[in-house]
Amino acid sequence: MGGGDKKVPLSEHEQRILHELEQSLYQEDPDFAERVRSETVYRHAGRYCVWSALVFVAALVFMFFTFASSLALGFVGVIVMFLSGVVFANNARRMGKAGIDDISRSLHTRSINNPVQDPRDWIRGRFQRDD
Repeated sequence: MGGGDKKVPLSEHEQRILHELEQSLYQEDPDFAERVRSETVYRHAGRYCVWSALVFVAALVFMFFTFASSLALGFVGVIVMFLSGVVFANNARRMGKAGIDDISRSLHTRSINNPVQDPRDWIRGRFQRDD
């Protein structure tokens, strides 16, 4: 805000309280704690970028098929394309270069750990619970 951004380290007492809060969260709801630990703002914005790009393509296809028969429906497709472009631009700006680097690093780490993966194994892994 108005001056230097000085970082002040936590005291021992504050670190102990923070550690106790983290431990109680892991004990009470380990699924939520894992989701919070692995989810970043960048991934959230990246997910919205992917969805807005898919909506853009779907609206483009919709516009191509409806524009010849109905000008109004074609215009609806154009409006949806514009709105999805705005959503994409806002989330890309929110991610910034650091977010894109974070996502590419996590994708690169996944591909190094398991370079050749059967899609069925990936699907099983997505729906398998670690209890």
